[in-house]
Amino acid sequence: MMRTGSRRFPTFSAATAQRTARVAAAGFGVVAVFQLLLALGAPWGRAALGGYNEGTLPPELRVVSLVSMAVFLGAGFVVLGRAGHWGDRLSGTFRVGTWALAVILPLGALMNLASSSPWERFGWAPFTFLLAVATLVVARGQSHDHAQVRGGT
Repeated sequence: MMRTGSRRFPTFSAATAQRTARVAAAGFGVVAVFQLLLALGAPWGRAALGGYNEGTLPPELRVVSLVSMAVFLGAGFVVLGRAGHWGDRLSGTFRVGTWALAVILPLGALMNLASSSPWERFGWAPFTFLLAVATLVVARGQSHDHAQVRGGT
């Protein structure tokens, strides 16, 4: 359910934020698995890192893919945390992290659009944009503890 928190920006219920966080985390998981497979030698260099490497990535870019995998796994952890899946302990960190992702992901989508790789332009750019929208929904969602105080679930 969408509510109007201010005139310009809607807020979303905790339940919507939780569902959307699971979808976003799954999307981040897809990207993490892709990066892992690149690091392990999958011949998909044209679909990553600007599309400049045909076939298998060179060793230094395989390391970059491993780091990227860790970042995307962390992103999934953060959006799930913002939606209350890990409790209240780090709620401020999860809130800031989710907003950071909501700002960074559209920039990533623009970078993919600017790529010379059709895989990045027509595959990763829309996928990244959808992750950005999902992350924004989670960022604008009510926290789980706030919903409990108000009588929701």
